[in-house]
Amino acid sequence: MITAGVDVGSSSVKVAILSDDQILALHSERIRRRELRKVIQEAYDVALEESRVARDDVAYAASTGEGELVDFRRGHFYGMTTHARGAIFLMPEVRGVLDVGALHARAMRVDERSKVLGYRMTSQCASGSGQFLENVARYLGVALEDVGALSCQASKPELVSSICAVLAETDVINMVSRGIAPADILKGIHLSMAGRYAKLLRAIGVTGHVALTGGLAADTGLAEALREKLREDGLSLEVRVHPHSIYAGALGAALWGAHRHRVLSNREQRAGTEARPYGPDCRGGPPCPPSGY
Repeated sequence: MITAGVDVGSSSVKVAILSDDQILALHSERIRRRELRKVIQEAYDVALEESRVARDDVAYAASTGEGELVDFRRGHFYGMTTHARGAIFLMPEVRGVLDVGALHARAMRVDERSKVLGYRMTSQCASGSGQFLENVARYLGVALEDVGALSCQASKPELVSSICAVLAETDVINMVSRGIAPADILKGIHLSMAGRYAKLLRAIGVTGHVALTGGLAADTGLAEALREKLREDGLSLEVRVHPHSIYAGALGAALWGAHRHRVLSNREQRAGTEARPYGPDCRGGPPCPPSGY
C-alpha cells in the first residue's frame, strides 16, 4: 500500500511517499513568496517522480501543518501527532520530541506507540523561532545552510537576552557594530533558543532520548547548543537527530494515512459482508436460514 504525507509549513513544503513502512521518496520545496498551492503541487509531483509512483497508485494522501491547500488530500492530521509518529518511526528509542519550525517550537512527551502524553509550546515572541534565525543569518550575510557549522566554530558566544524578536535583532545589530564575530553571535542565539527549549522539556517531564524534528533539525549548531544547555541545567536527556528529521511531519502523515486507510477498508469490507443477501454456500439461491435451524 502506497501512501503520501504532505507537511505544509511556514517556509517550506515537505513530502514523503511510503510503501507500507518503506520510504520511496522524500522531497522539500522552499516557498519563497511563491503561490502556496503551486509549491505544494510541484513538491508532490517531484516526490512522485522520484518514487516512480503514479498519482492513481497512491491509496491515501494525507496533509499536516497548514494543509487546507492540499487539494488532493483524503485526510488531515494535527502536526503534533504527525511529528510524534514520524519521530518514533525514525528513532524508536526516543520518548520526547522537540519540533522546531519557522514560527514556533513545541516539546512533546510520547510513548513507544507515538501517543502524545504531554506537551508545551513556545508562547513568547518569535525570537525563539526559525524565522528569527533566518533573519539574523541574512543580516550577517551567512547562508542558512552554513549557520550550524559556523556556530560550532564559536569561541566566545555572545548571548541574546531579549525575548522580543525586534529587540533581539537590535541586539544583533549592536553586536556587529562592536565587532563581535558572526560565529559568536550565532552561537549566542542558538544558546538563547536552546534555553527556552530546555524549559519546555523540563516542564513536561521528558526522560531519556529526545528527537529533534522540524525545519531546524538540520541545524547542527542548534542541536549542539541544546545539548550544552541540557547539561548545564542538569537534565539527563540525549538529543537525537536523524538524517530525515526534517521530514518527520510528512512521514507521520503518511503513516497515519496508511493506518486510517486500513481501518476504513476493513470497515467497508465488514459492511459489504453484512449486506450480502446470501451466505457463501447459498449463492444464487434463497437466503440461507439463520444459524441454529
